[in-house]
Amino acid sequence: MSDNRELSTVLPVAPTRGRLRPLGLDEVRITGGFWARRREVNATATLAHCRDWMERVGWTGNFRAVAEGRVQQDRRGREFADSEIYKLLEAMAWQSGTGTGGSTDAALDRDIAALTEAVASAQEPDGYLNTAFGHPGQQPRYSDLEWGHELYCYGHLIQAGVAQARAQGEGELTKIARRAADHICATFGRGGIERVCGHAEIETALVELARLTGEERYLDQAAVFIGRRGHGTLADGEFGRVYHQDDLPVREATVLRGHAVRALYLASGAVDVAVETGDEELLAAVGRQWEAAVARRTYLTGGMGSHHRDEAFGDDFVLPPDRAYSETCAGVASVQLSWRLLLATGDPRYADLAERTLFNVVATSPSEDGRSFFYANTLHRRHQGPVPAADAVSPRAESSLRAPWFAVSCCPTNVARTLAQLPAHLATADDQGIQLHQYADAEIATTLTGGHDIALSVRTDYPSGGNVTVRIDRSAPARPWILSLRVPAWTEGATAYLIEPDGTCRTVDPGTAEVTRLFLPGDEIRLELPVAPRWIAPDPRIDAVRGTVAVQRGPLVYCAESVDLPGGREVDAVRVDPSAEPEDGPDGSVVAPGELVEQDVPGDTAWPYRPLDRTGDSASERTGIVLVPYNSWANRGPSTMRVWLPTTET
Repeated sequence: MSDNRELSTVLPVAPTRGRLRPLGLDEVRITGGFWARRREVNATATLAHCRDWMERVGWTGNFRAVAEGRVQQDRRGREFADSEIYKLLEAMAWQSGTGTGGSTDAALDRDIAALTEAVASAQEPDGYLNTAFGHPGQQPRYSDLEWGHELYCYGHLIQAGVAQARAQGEGELTKIARRAADHICATFGRGGIERVCGHAEIETALVELARLTGEERYLDQAAVFIGRRGHGTLADGEFGRVYHQDDLPVREATVLRGHAVRALYLASGAVDVAVETGDEELLAAVGRQWEAAVARRTYLTGGMGSHHRDEAFGDDFVLPPDRAYSETCAGVASVQLSWRLLLATGDPRYADLAERTLFNVVATSPSEDGRSFFYANTLHRRHQGPVPAADAVSPRAESSLRAPWFAVSCCPTNVARTLAQLPAHLATADDQGIQLHQYADAEIATTLTGGHDIALSVRTDYPSGGNVTVRIDRSAPARPWILSLRVPAWTEGATAYLIEPDGTCRTVDPGTAEVTRLFLPGDEIRLELPVAPRWIAPDPRIDAVRGTVAVQRGPLVYCAESVDLPGGREVDAVRVDPSAEPEDGPDGSVVAPGELVEQDVPGDTAWPYRPLDRTGDSASERTGIVLVPYNSWANRGPSTMRVWLPTTET
């Protein structure tokens, strides 16, 4: 691994070693297109929405209740409610770090100051900070490590403190986080409480704090937590030790398993520890787990987790679309893990999964106005269901439409912090040049080793189109360097082209396309990706979708939605004909050849099975089936929806 110590200061993830050097929020700016629109909504609507709801339901007030000695009777929310304030603070810090200094930034600064003051009021002299434990009338500190989430909450507090230090300069929030981290090291270090938290998160946070401060003890404590996991320090419970990933040591596990968010956060922390300590064995173990989970336990959308009961991974190839849990937070965690593995190894497969998950899970969760969210992301909605109340907390993770807030609202703040830091996921650098991993209109400026200043701009219609143009704006002093562009895995079976500044055109395969030359200002490189609708077939071992097909266009997964079907039909009437290709429709839709079937469904019977009818008497109506991007579904009101579509052959 190379040394990455010459880093931008505004980095969500700042490894000191690795194959690639991340570019910070001060080096990459998204200027337009798909992600710019979503980031604007995040900044102007979602952050305030989350702040207002947490104040309304009393979660912010918990800190003041601790300070005023009334927490026993006045505390509100679940045991992990503190973490939502911390994630919001992190999102606000990153957003402030990418702002323009206008009124929105000033408002963010005021919000950060007010929330930080509330948090600070609840911190104990020894650094302990939690509103659910440790106070009169509550359970003692660390008395429920399986479910109490104390260390988990610290993890999000520390990440918020790191975000403030990197985006704004070290302030009171960073100091609070450091006091908490010192308390953790004193309490859970060797000779202390030799256990782990039931929900991984503290590990990656401690590593990032070590990177920020240079304090090795934070890294050492993270490594201790990774080493303890899988040795049964947590009590067995309803879902077994696998739920907490406490069934096997991280090095011995072969696949991501148990609670999906916990598993992905743990893997992210393990990668961080492996990179900083040079532990290639640990890094390779996580890489194998990622490969197995992607190959056998991941939905077409990139979503992870097929169990509702325990929000967990299912067994291999158990991926039912109508019972897809695919929690939004698991999507966020998957992107975090893929990013860390990409930085460590340079393998473009990790950027491929991150792209799929960003477009089809993270972008699916928030509504167009950024004020309601999906917690779980089903791939087949059978019934329209009720409309969630706009002024009430939704008690259920699975809702028919996006809900404004949940009893467990981990997803809105996770989406907010992901979108706030998204520019940092677009590009990286190494000693030889710059690598582009995600495509958006952007401006990128950085300095390579040896003082080589490079600035470039990206213009693209992605993901609706496949044209990506990179213009060199500055390259000084003049010397050859390498521009690398990811050619997405979804281009397999089609043809992508790369056009160099001199007009040379060549085909490029999925993976990485490189251009090495002495670039001059004004030089343009064009990548032409074959964005067109195409049929996708599932692995036959996925029983739940055998005999169906889906449509993907570029990185976007599509779905049928009942609001587009005539005569009030539901999506279960849809049959598509994969013998003919789907075609582009208006306004980003796709039209698939198919038919609407009027099934001969019997009335109420005492037994839901009957002899096979081979006569094929069901009436059908040939038509074009309108499909829309999955990330846009349910923005037009209640509907039924499905991604995997039965065929006319079945």
